[in-house]
Amino acid sequence: MTRVVVTGMGAIAPNGNDTKAFLDAIFAGQSGIKPITKFDASETGITVAGQVDGFDATTRVGKRDARKLDLFSQYAIDASTQAMEQAGLLPDEGSEERSKVKNSNRFGVILGNGIGGLTTIQEQVIKMHEKGPQRVSPLFVPESIPNMVSGNVSLRFGAKGTNMTIVTACASATNAIGEAFWRVQSGKEDVVLTGGAEATVNEIGIAGFAALTALSKEEDPAQASKPFDKNRHGFVLGEGSGVLVLESLEHAEARGANILAEVVGYGATADAYHMTSPAPDGEGVIRAFEEALEDAHLKPEQISYINAHGTATGANDSGEAEAIAAVFGENSVPVSSTKGMTGHLLGAAGAIEAVASVGAIDRGMLPENVGFDEPDEHTKKVNLVMKDNQKVAPEYVMSANYGFGGHNAAVIFKKF
Repeated sequence: MTRVVVTGMGAIAPNGNDTKAFLDAIFAGQSGIKPITKFDASETGITVAGQVDGFDATTRVGKRDARKLDLFSQYAIDASTQAMEQAGLLPDEGSEERSKVKNSNRFGVILGNGIGGLTTIQEQVIKMHEKGPQRVSPLFVPESIPNMVSGNVSLRFGAKGTNMTIVTACASATNAIGEAFWRVQSGKEDVVLTGGAEATVNEIGIAGFAALTALSKEEDPAQASKPFDKNRHGFVLGEGSGVLVLESLEHAEARGANILAEVVGYGATADAYHMTSPAPDGEGVIRAFEEALEDAHLKPEQISYINAHGTATGANDSGEAEAIAAVFGENSVPVSSTKGMTGHLLGAAGAIEAVASVGAIDRGMLPENVGFDEPDEHTKKVNLVMKDNQKVAPEYVMSANYGFGGHNAAVIFKKF
C-alpha cells in the first residue's frame, strides 16, 4: 500500500491564529480560554470560551469572498491556505492555476464539521422572525450547510477529487483525517486537504450546550477547563480550524516536499449506547484504539504519546481513562488533553489536536495537561503529561476523539 505523509499544516485557534503561534502556545502551556466578548453572554450563565480573537479574513480568505462565507468556512480556508503554503502547493503569484498539484482530479478535500454555519443560522432566523421570510438572505442555505466547509476549500484550490464533509459530532475531524489517509493509502488520491473547522461561539451555541448542562460555569479562565482533574466541571466551548496536507510519499518525494510526519493507522467505532453519554466502560473507545493499532501494525507499547479527547466532563474523562488503561496499561503511555488550553472545538477538535500531535513529533516534546491538579479514582490510572515530563521525543503519536451519537475515532502519526 501507498505510504501517506503530512507535508503541511494550518491552524486557527483560541491561542494562535497561525500554525507557529498555535504550536508555540501549546508547548508553552499558554491557554486561549478567555472571557466571552463576541456577544453578551450574561443570560446564558456562561462567561468564558475558547474564542478566536484578532482573526482577519482579508489576510488569506479575501474581503469579497468573506462576505459570502460563514465564519466556519472562513476559518477552514484560512487554515487550508496556511497548510498549502507550508506544503509548497500554493500557486505562484499571478498564476491562473489554483494550486501546484499537477493532477487536480487526484486532489481531494475531506474535512470535518459538527454544526455548520451556526452564526448564519442564528442571524437569519432572527431576521425572519423580526422582518418576515422575504428578508431571509438568498445565501442562507449555501452559507450554513455543513458540507460547504469542504466545498468552499475545494473551490478555492481547484481540488476535483474527493469532496466530502464528515459530520460525526466531536469525532468529525479525526474521522476526516482517517478517511483521507485511507483514500491516499489506497491510491485513489495523490493529495488531500483534511482536518476540520467549527465556529459556534455565539449566543445559540453557548445557550444550547449550557442547556445540556455540559459547559463549565467557572468565571476564572484559568480554572474553567480541567481535563482529567477530580474537580472538572464541564467543557469550555471553543472554535477555529486545523488542516493537514496528506500526500502520498511518492508524490511528496517527487516534488522534493518537506515531510513533517507519516500517517500509519486509523480506527473508527460506535458505542451504540446513548445519544450523548459515552459508554462508561469505554468499550467503543477501546475498539477504536485497537483498530488503529492493528491498521498501523503496532503494539500498544510502541505508542509514545496519546493526545486524548479529555473534554473535562465527568463521563468522558473517566471512561477514556479506563479505556487507555485497558489497552496501554495503567500509568504507562504519556497522555494529555490540549483542551485545557483551547476549549472544545467540537467538529474541529481532532483537527487542531492532530496539528498538536504532529507538532509534538516535529518539536520533540509533548503538550502538558493544563488545568490538572488532582486525579480521581479513574484518572489516576493515566500517566498525564505535566511540565516535568513533557520533554519526550515521540516516535508514534495517537490522537483520539469521540462524539455525541457514540462516534469514536483514533489516528496514529509516526516520526518520518
